[in-house]
This record gives sequence, C-alpha cells and structure tokens, in this order.
Amino acid sequence: MNANQAVASKLRDLVQTCLEDDQAQDIVYIDLVGKTSFADFMVIANGRSTRQVGAMADHLKERIKDAGFGNAQIEGKANCDWVLVDAGDVVIHLFRPEVREFYNLEKIWAPTATKEMTN
Repeated sequence: MNANQAVASKLRDLVQTCLEDDQAQDIVYIDLVGKTSFADFMVIANGRSTRQVGAMADHLKERIKDAGFGNAQIEGKANCDWVLVDAGDVVIHLFRPEVREFYNLEKIWAPTATKEMTN
C-alpha cells in the first residue's frame, strides 16, 4: 500500500464512522484501486428520508474538513434523493432506498459486492 492509498484508507474509515454515527443503512464499500483513476474507494449508503440523506451529506462534509482531508464537494442537495459527496480519494453516494435500487451502482462497480462489505 502506497502513501496515497494509506491516506485514502484513513478517509474511508472516517466516512464509515460518520455514516454509522448517522445510522446510515445498507452501507457498501467498494475498492476502486486499479479499476479507475478518479478515486480509491466508493461508498454507497441509504438514508431513510430526504432529510436524513441531506444531513448525512452535511455531516460528512464537516467531519472530512475538520479531520484535515480538505473540502468535500456535494452534488444533489437540492432534492436529496441521491447526493454525491466527492472527498477526492473517496466518493460517497447517499440515496433514498428506492432511488438506490433504480440506479444499482453496486452492480456496475462491484457485481459481487455485499452490504457492509469492507476492503
């Protein structure tokens, strides 16, 4: 594991802690090393409502910045059906359950992924 991957792993661990604290559901972690150049990890999780999805995104942005990982970018906060939090080495997709089922990102990026998967 190189230094950049070690930083990405620490960021992924922070994201995991934050999502667990916010009671995210059906969390999946996908290792993207060697699959793409835009990130080392993808995290996909559900919120029970648009309000919870938006709050999780806000908490992630705040905790990522406070931990010294920089300013995460957020897309999709207007509706909070699907919110993307781009933290650089870790990309987080937050969904309402029915929207996640429709887009099925796990099938695209990790067809054999299981919920609560850690790499």
